[in-house]
Amino acid sequence: MNAVSVGVGPLSIDDVVNVARFDAPVELTDEALATIADTRHRIEELANDPTPVYGISTGFGALARRHIPKDLRAQLQRSLVRSHAAGSGPEVEREVVRALMLLRLSTLATGRTGVRPVVASTYAAVLNAGITPVVHEYGSLGCSGDLAPLAHCALALMGEGFVRVGADGPVIPAADALADHGIEPLVLEEKEGLALINGTDGMLGMLCLAIHDLTRLAQVADISTAMTVEGLCGSLGVFDDDLQQLRPHPGQAVSAANVRLVAGNSEILAKSREDFSRSHVQDAYSVRCSPQVTGAFRDTIDHARRVADWELAAAVDNPVVALDGRVASNGNFHGAPVAYVLDFLAIVAADVASMSERRTDRFLDVARNRGLNAFLADDPGVDSGHMIAQYTQAAIVSELKRNAAPASADSIPSSAMQEDHVSMGWSAGRKLRRSVDGLIRVLAIEVLTAARAIDMRAPLTPAVGTGAVVACLREVIEGPGTDRFLSPEIEKAVELVASGAVVDAVRAAVGELG
Repeated sequence: MNAVSVGVGPLSIDDVVNVARFDAPVELTDEALATIADTRHRIEELANDPTPVYGISTGFGALARRHIPKDLRAQLQRSLVRSHAAGSGPEVEREVVRALMLLRLSTLATGRTGVRPVVASTYAAVLNAGITPVVHEYGSLGCSGDLAPLAHCALALMGEGFVRVGADGPVIPAADALADHGIEPLVLEEKEGLALINGTDGMLGMLCLAIHDLTRLAQVADISTAMTVEGLCGSLGVFDDDLQQLRPHPGQAVSAANVRLVAGNSEILAKSREDFSRSHVQDAYSVRCSPQVTGAFRDTIDHARRVADWELAAAVDNPVVALDGRVASNGNFHGAPVAYVLDFLAIVAADVASMSERRTDRFLDVARNRGLNAFLADDPGVDSGHMIAQYTQAAIVSELKRNAAPASADSIPSSAMQEDHVSMGWSAGRKLRRSVDGLIRVLAIEVLTAARAIDMRAPLTPAVGTGAVVACLREVIEGPGTDRFLSPEIEKAVELVASGAVVDAVRAAVGELG
């Protein structure tokens, strides 16, 4: 994979995903190193000035009033990192930590933090060596940055704390990992400890990963809708483009177009059209209104992407070295902009999952599934079919609804009331990750159930797009029959959705989706 260039320009969401998830190497540009070196001169001037400057020659937070003499400043930076590496709880996923590290490196590369070039170079070396600090679930309030998670990373750069090497390596001392890769531990100087821990990098990393995943899941939601329309012998007419243009939300039109493309020219729908117009007239809301919900989901993702792009272009630190050379305190570390969209995405993920579960449930009820066996069972009563698959969906949807309660509406004062309003953005990111996983699973069960229903419509043949998904599933999951151990089949469907195989199958069959 090509190296991701880290310089004075902003990273992209794809850059973050490639480094965090796929271990793309990073390289600092010469321009970035020169800018970092130039800014460092200003920090050194202020370090020698008898006037106290926050973060350089003072304590931190509520202890900022104390002036720290020069001979204690290296200890000041070490103590800051050690004391702030106070996380607790389960270990955070490797891809989140790598995203956090890349984003902190990106801010260092802007030259606005005042660190020495060796700090940025060491950060890049640790990333490229696949050394991932052990970071814990709890510790960030999402203001003054993601302090505890970033401090655990900074601690590793100093050769302290614990890390993993590679994707599945054991937990080992950071000092051993650095030595094994020929990386000299950092000895921090003025301002550098603070610069390493004061940013929104954790919550932003989780936002970038979520945007990447949810963008694909919006396509999966359209695919699963198309499969359900076909499996239920519904109507494609409500997805006509002229009807979408009467309410011109951009995502709605895209979602409707995807459904038309995937389910178009279906023999199943062609044969059932007359019966539908005579007996059913309209599909239920969970089917008919899918573009309105999944389209709004798309538009929300687009809004979140704009926020992420703004944040990716930011240099978040406090104090910061301004373009005119002054070192100024500021509030850019407050995570509210990121926290809000993390919460917003959790809300829409829950709603898309809720609608998917309702569509799945229609397949299982003989009063609503238009001629299919109860619960899609081979021999109802002897077999239970997909009865409990819907229970699993329902349990996940209930969890997603709880996750939709906003973290950013909360605030707990800290640091002796100096930090008296915080964003809880890290917490918003953590619950969104669970919501993304839940949405994958709910959509996978709908795809699995709809494929079974489509197969049960034989000898009528499905559309090219829906048929491609059924064929993809049938490579690893048997078709309808007597009851089997269902959990492994669900997990195989989850993997096909999560890996992008379902979308790829449709794309290969009918072309690009919106």
